[in-house]
Amino acid sequence: MKKTVAFTKNAVNIFFHILTQCNLKCKHCYINREQHGEQKLSIETIKAWLEVFARKNKTANVIFLGGEPTMHPDLPAAVKSAKKIGYSSITVDTNGYLFHDILSKVAPDEIDYFSFSLDGATRKTNDMIRGYESYDKCIAGIRKAVQAGFSTSLIYTVSTLNIHELDKIPLLLKDLGANRFFIQVIGLRGESVKTGQEKLQVLRSQWLKIIPAVAQKIAGLGITVSYPKVFLSSDEIFECAGTVAENYFIFPNGRVYRCPLCEDFPLHSMAIQNNMLVKTPKINEVDLFELNIPEGCVMNKLIQPGNLSYNQNGEPEYKIACCMLKEEISP
Repeated sequence: MKKTVAFTKNAVNIFFHILTQCNLKCKHCYINREQHGEQKLSIETIKAWLEVFARKNKTANVIFLGGEPTMHPDLPAAVKSAKKIGYSSITVDTNGYLFHDILSKVAPDEIDYFSFSLDGATRKTNDMIRGYESYDKCIAGIRKAVQAGFSTSLIYTVSTLNIHELDKIPLLLKDLGANRFFIQVIGLRGESVKTGQEKLQVLRSQWLKIIPAVAQKIAGLGITVSYPKVFLSSDEIFECAGTVAENYFIFPNGRVYRCPLCEDFPLHSMAIQNNMLVKTPKINEVDLFELNIPEGCVMNKLIQPGNLSYNQNGEPEYKIACCMLKEEISP
């Protein structure tokens, strides 16, 4: 069954970057330490910030991120604290190295998913993007997590470097025993800005031809698949998650964004100060959310206009959807 996952006020998602350090240097990494900070949060701060967002909504979902979150020695304590506070679901996004023997320090009933990043169906492609031996480490990490009884998902960030291998992913997912599959789209943030949009971003024609078909094939294997909507027809209604949903992207320096496309800039609409969530002065991302343009997403128009096209009258041929709008196919 295919559906568009709509935004809802009833769901609160906390994307919690507890550090920005990582053992890999992926070509598309969105972390920008100048904007996000270089510190590793103490467990006391992590617990306090978890409480801050739990007060907003007791049924929030939390995703622990980095850098590489398993490099933080107190990640197990952070997971247990989130569970005790009452977060609705807890996920750890990892590159698969699973530092500090994390699988032995948390239990399957304490964490909903370990979500692994793999950017190639083959060792050659993945390691070219993510780093030498990262493919073998990630595959081994997934197998170890599945064997230990954890639910797992796999994240594949599609680019011109790896879209040719996407059709090889279904059988790999089945072999690994993954429960979910997420396709992500390259955003011009962090390292991908240095690499260049024209080198990494997939053409609209490629995206529409390949992504839905592969997603449908994977769902046919009994695996739930989610991927960005990305392109809207001219008659589809554009909605910005910043105005109709509650997603919070937290970084170690205390910045809190509502839109991931804004993260390379000091446009954050909130900040954590003295363990309190406060609004930041204008002009910030919230002011941009309110703008209505025929191209759809304002931040896309500002940051990565190369994926737009216009007819001979200068009108956009399609809209760019909010990056938080997903298509989901369930088995």
